[in-house]
Amino acid sequence: MTDVDSLAQGIQHQQKRAIARGLSWIERDQQLGKDLVRTLFPLAGHAHVIGITGAPGVGKSTLVNRLALALRSQGQRIGILAVDPSSPFSGGAILGDRIRMQDSVMDEGVFMRSLATRGHLGGLSRATFGAVTLLDAAGFDSVLIETVGAGQSEVEVMQLAHSTVVVQAPGLGDDIQAIKAGILEIGQIFVVNKADHEGADHTVRAIRGMLTLGLEHLDWFPPILKTVAERDEGTDAVIRALQDHRAYLQESGQWARMRADQTTHIIELAVRDWAEEALRAARSDANWDKWHEDVLTGRRDAAHVATEVVRRRLAWD
Repeated sequence: MTDVDSLAQGIQHQQKRAIARGLSWIERDQQLGKDLVRTLFPLAGHAHVIGITGAPGVGKSTLVNRLALALRSQGQRIGILAVDPSSPFSGGAILGDRIRMQDSVMDEGVFMRSLATRGHLGGLSRATFGAVTLLDAAGFDSVLIETVGAGQSEVEVMQLAHSTVVVQAPGLGDDIQAIKAGILEIGQIFVVNKADHEGADHTVRAIRGMLTLGLEHLDWFPPILKTVAERDEGTDAVIRALQDHRAYLQESGQWARMRADQTTHIIELAVRDWAEEALRAARSDANWDKWHEDVLTGRRDAAHVATEVVRRRLAWD
């Protein structure tokens, strides 16, 4: 049995040490991590993947904590992936706001991992897809992904999440920001958090007006809910909306279509990995300087060199 097979078996048996080790392999972008994701992918596809996105300061971490505890009270096992900005010194995740999740993290039925963006744009870490696959294969019923909260680059979460919760807050000037970021198109549920602050009703009306203009043709019209996550007010309504959206996806056939899209994504990742490996091999090839000189002097074009690189890689494989 290979190291990958052995670890995959431990993950299937819900061993926390195996899960943590597998996530480390994936986040370090090791070949073992890639092999592990490919091994686990056929075992995944059952968890409800929920994206929590929105601008910094709206209370995403606090809301994630409340949602995790509420889902746990229903007997679910919960995985949390909190995508953080990278430290400019270590490259690791900056964990300052993870303290807001301490209540849920202390629960044995909750597994939380911070992932560093490492410069990757789109609100997620490059490792997020593999991490979701691992937690899904490990039997977690729901996987919550909290995006980095960097503003207009948050739309990548829609490629992974079945249900995306867009969190807004009054008084942050986000009414126009929502339009700029394309947030309307990715949200299935909108939450106005800190609803005890002045301007909450105005924010609800603004979101409803924009949704009515842009999404009135959809079968699922996103609910707009008010919460005060710090006091655990409104959490139950968000949970009910998530359950309703999951039922809608399954009844409409979109759940299966999302799984098909994820299959396309993992094929694309494999092709991209292969191409990157081919390029790395080419740069260490004895002919690299000659190819470089040929293109520089115009004797050959870059496309011909690329074709030769691919042929050599195929022959090597």
